[in-house]
Amino acid sequence: MTKTSPTWDPDRYLTYGDERGRPFVDLVARVGATAPATVVDLGCGPGNLTRLLAERWPGADVAGVDSSAEMIASARRGDGDVRFEVQDLRAWVDGGHRVDVLVSNATLQWVPGHLDLLADLVGSVAPGGWLAVQVPGNFGEPSHTIRAELAAEAPYAEHVAGVAHPSSHDPVDYLDALTALGCAVDVWETTYLHVLTGPDPVFTWVSATGARPTLQALPDDVRPAFEAEFKRRLAEAYPVRSDGTVVLPFRRVFAVARTEGLA
Repeated sequence: MTKTSPTWDPDRYLTYGDERGRPFVDLVARVGATAPATVVDLGCGPGNLTRLLAERWPGADVAGVDSSAEMIASARRGDGDVRFEVQDLRAWVDGGHRVDVLVSNATLQWVPGHLDLLADLVGSVAPGGWLAVQVPGNFGEPSHTIRAELAAEAPYAEHVAGVAHPSSHDPVDYLDALTALGCAVDVWETTYLHVLTGPDPVFTWVSATGARPTLQALPDDVRPAFEAEFKRRLAEAYPVRSDGTVVLPFRRVFAVARTEGLA
């Protein structure tokens, strides 16, 4: 394992599976395909949401692709006819695919320069097909800034230099990029207020996603102190409410594009 290639924990990721799934459902609801032959979920994670695509389009050949062997192993344990394969996103894009619906949910934020990749993603969609993308847009929130600030301190900084971290753009950037590619585009943003329960819920959330590469890059004798301080600062930023819950505001950016008129 390298600092740029973390391993992922499907069970921890699914701790707040319902909350993580809401943006996927909202994204796919805006895809107007009626009877696609081929549907791909690019960056499918543990596959629980990919199966919703098979339910939406039961006549389609539905596949889930993810670079994490752990996620794909978890996905393959589920029921259904969905195919799952381990493959890097860029390698899939370079494979010359032409599908009717291409979904990439909460994945592109891990791909540096992903605005430039949109042209290749659009090129992987058949004429008249659909590309649906969702990325987090909350990287200025304490859930991310606290991690970055703490990681820059001693003794942690020397261990996490160059570690992977997610990033995204404003909605208008995706609108401009996809419109320039000749697509009919629908772009919007939503801020969800996730009501979480359990001990250190925001830490549990981010340790499965955005903070995971940082945590894995730390040596075993250093990580516990980092985690303890990270939890303390997160608890200050996201206090427990009178009913025992914690509210995590989470902004997400959506783009749905149809390749109208593209050859």
